[in-house]
Amino acid sequence: MEIENTPLKDCFLLKPSVFHDHRGTFIESFNQERFEEVTGLRTNFVQDNQSTSKKGVLRGLHFQKGPFGQAKLLRCVLGEVLDVVVDLRPNSPTFKKSFKAILSDENHLQLYIPSGFAHGFLTLSEKSVFAYKCDQYYNKAADSGIIWNDPTLAIDWNFPEGELILSEKDANLPTFDETVL
Repeated sequence: MEIENTPLKDCFLLKPSVFHDHRGTFIESFNQERFEEVTGLRTNFVQDNQSTSKKGVLRGLHFQKGPFGQAKLLRCVLGEVLDVVVDLRPNSPTFKKSFKAILSDENHLQLYIPSGFAHGFLTLSEKSVFAYKCDQYYNKAADSGIIWNDPTLAIDWNFPEGELILSEKDANLPTFDETVL
């Protein structure tokens, strides 16, 4: 597994080794020992989540507040997504900065985001299956988010706005300036 820094502090791109033979492929999607060796971070994932989306579905930007914040390991099991993360940690040198990556079943890339980040993704393929591990359990009272087209964050989703499919919740999220971190 290769682990690369991203421009955001404590956020890493993981490229697992893929073994091919006449039967198909084998991937070790995560190895805690290797992850800790390279990043210096120890994780204890306690919850796995998975969603299925059709082309144009944008989910996010979501995060959990306070002590319920979640570190996550994200990957696209089927299809292709544009994954976006935003550093919401006020004391971080990369506060309010974002990072985007294409995650797909072809490139097998994964993204590790620490607690204190907002996260969202946009399905680029006809269908996607998106999976992620969390180091904290979901807490409804701590659930929060920022609107996908927030002017302060100015994220370029590079997709026609009229073709986006959003949940009612995501379409009505507050702006960055209205959000209580």
